[in-house]
Amino acid sequence: MSGVMAMPVAAVRAAPVQAAPVARGSAAPAPTLKTSSSVAVMGLAATAVTAAAARRSGRARNGLAQGLHGKQQVKRSLSSAKVVVCAGVNFPEGRKLRVAVVGGGPAGASAADQLAKDGVETFLIERKMDNCKPCGGAIPLCMIDEFDLPKDIVDRQVRKMTMISPTNKEVQIGQTLKDDEFIGMVRREVLDDFLRQRAKTNGATLINGLFLGMTLPEKKGDSYVLTYNDYAGEEGNARKGEKKTLEVDVVIGADGANSRVAKDIEAGDYEYAIAFQERMTIPDNKMEYYKDRAEMYVGEDVSPDFYAWVFPKCDHVAVGTGTVVDKKGIQRYQQGIRDRAAPRIEGGKIIRVEAHPIPEHPRPWRVKDRAILVGDAAGYVTKCSGEGIYFAAKSGRMCAETIVKNSMQGVRMIDEADLMEHLREWDSRYGPTYLVLDLLQKVFYTSDAARESFVELCEEEYVQKVTFDSYLYKTVQGNDPVGDLKLGWKTLSSLYKYNNQKTPDPMRTLA
Repeated sequence: MSGVMAMPVAAVRAAPVQAAPVARGSAAPAPTLKTSSSVAVMGLAATAVTAAAARRSGRARNGLAQGLHGKQQVKRSLSSAKVVVCAGVNFPEGRKLRVAVVGGGPAGASAADQLAKDGVETFLIERKMDNCKPCGGAIPLCMIDEFDLPKDIVDRQVRKMTMISPTNKEVQIGQTLKDDEFIGMVRREVLDDFLRQRAKTNGATLINGLFLGMTLPEKKGDSYVLTYNDYAGEEGNARKGEKKTLEVDVVIGADGANSRVAKDIEAGDYEYAIAFQERMTIPDNKMEYYKDRAEMYVGEDVSPDFYAWVFPKCDHVAVGTGTVVDKKGIQRYQQGIRDRAAPRIEGGKIIRVEAHPIPEHPRPWRVKDRAILVGDAAGYVTKCSGEGIYFAAKSGRMCAETIVKNSMQGVRMIDEADLMEHLREWDSRYGPTYLVLDLLQKVFYTSDAARESFVELCEEEYVQKVTFDSYLYKTVQGNDPVGDLKLGWKTLSSLYKYNNQKTPDPMRTLA
């Protein structure tokens, strides 16, 4: 449900942020961690020399035959011996860090791509390779270059955004966009497949299978054992699969709001929204209207705490809505957006119906030992705008980059302290964005009076500039104290006017 929403309270963006808890126990690594690698290596070398001398003298033979209490022990072959590598220690020659990425959406595919490209042994598990979740499909301009996406992956270049109030007042935003600036509209099945196939090209092993769960390490340095149903070449919904296991050193949970990885590591629950979307073909003359335009509707009839949308795709539009506070009423709100947008989608035929949970805030814990969550599994969808595609892909890539760096491109074992480094960087960079958008949703999505005020404020050129610049490039733009002060006053005045209005504005008819 990725979209862009104006941010009228621009002055709020400088508010201080207190990072959410990210892991059990202390986040600070022990001071001896950095030296553990050399100490362990020297210890292993000394042990090897001593054992060799013992074997030469014959003393080792009796030691192997007798236990500490004189009991006979079973001899084990070298092939059955288990190599345990603790954090900070280099792997034996020919052995690489093994990472399993569970989930093949933007977060998982981006993580797998970065890991494989940088030499880490990578497995990407996705239950259905043509799977995609319900999503408005909006991506910021910066994502195209940052993730080296082909231009033809973008179905529509949106340069016009229409905000529609509860009384159908329309405000056109986008006048501040330059000629080469736009919001990209993509189909998730196309974007996700491209990212997965690129990861495969760069060396990741793609597994078409359903992740069932995993056994956590009992001792430090032990492997994670993942269990999954391997579907291989099976197609359709009646796939049975073959149950298999996979041993890895690190697990990245990118398996969405219903993450099984999160459940296995006891990451805790979070509040979520239900997104419902219908894709429909509409007559050519109506599709022409949407060729470079997206619409966002607000009002109690379409969502009590979010917005509804009509977003253009290649040859159809996506019509949807979402809510947290009234999940059972989602069908009623979907009917509401159908009714509100009726003049512009009349004659439309539904070709696909989609529904999916969308996280509303980060999970209580996002890392445990050598398992970490990214994307929707971690809760990285923004309030107010509902944007998740960019932040999912970004979190997956940033997590992978941290693993690559701290494992020295896969030759060294890592631990929880290494993964915590990623979380600190993420919270520092994007924490303020989540805080501001959460505040905006609480202020403007509480009543129709507040929503009318919100749409009115979107007429302000300063609001449009700050909104689009911040969305398209993922940096806080504007930074005009005078403009922020004027906007703050106008926001308070507008909220007061609509909340104290004795007679509501009449309902307008959409053209």
